[in-house]
Amino acid sequence: MTNNHGRLAGKVAIVTGAGSRSEGVGNGKATAVLMAREGASVLLVDNMAERAEETLAMIKEEGGGASVFQADVTSADDCQRMVETAVERYGRLDILDNNVGMSAGRTVVEVSEEDWDRVMTVNVKSMMLASKFAIPQMVKDGGGSIINISSIAGIRAHSSTPYTASKGAVVALTISMAADHAADNIRVNCIAPGLMYTPMVAGRLSDANREHRRMAAPMQTEGTAWDIGWAAVYLASDEARWVTGVVLPVDAGLTVTTPATFQRLEHLA
Repeated sequence: MTNNHGRLAGKVAIVTGAGSRSEGVGNGKATAVLMAREGASVLLVDNMAERAEETLAMIKEEGGGASVFQADVTSADDCQRMVETAVERYGRLDILDNNVGMSAGRTVVEVSEEDWDRVMTVNVKSMMLASKFAIPQMVKDGGGSIINISSIAGIRAHSSTPYTASKGAVVALTISMAADHAADNIRVNCIAPGLMYTPMVAGRLSDANREHRRMAAPMQTEGTAWDIGWAAVYLASDEARWVTGVVLPVDAGLTVTTPATFQRLEHLA
């Protein structure tokens, strides 16, 4: 049974990309587990049901409430059915965590038109479509919280221009949606993860690259999906009732520094 005393007690959440693409815990899985732990009933959405089933097993082991829904969130029909299913199973909708994303490492000269369109569809259109159908239901239910997962790549240059452009679009989408739907008591915020270690990057990082990423930020510690999950819990909760249109970097301080101006004291000796 769900936690009746948690920070999200009585709320219903949809988490897209709720499974991890390989071993370990990605942002969607961590967010879903923590929201369930905090009392929400969670619809675990993924285009591969078996991935979401692994998340469901973690939640059930802790006594939380959740269920799996297989969907392609780049499809309007699937997004509509996703929202309808959440309401059929749990009676309402309070939280939408838009977590699906992909990357393609190219410059504008190198990227194919097909790859560019695919990144924009998966990273931006999916969030628009999910929100398009979630918002009217949230209006019926008296309000809600939408959390879009961007990246520090959306506010800083990155090794992939298509990815950077898409994540910048997520920031802009968040800000515009926050203004559009504030009067409906719907808050829309954005999390910008830093150089964390998740299944999305684990397969392509050498030990040296992983250490370089860890040392790049002032805190010199490695972030995980649980850091993103806890940020999402806060933004979904009533504690953040007056917070909307915010881009929240979760990045160990990386975006407050530049290589040219930030030097640690030991390097100045």
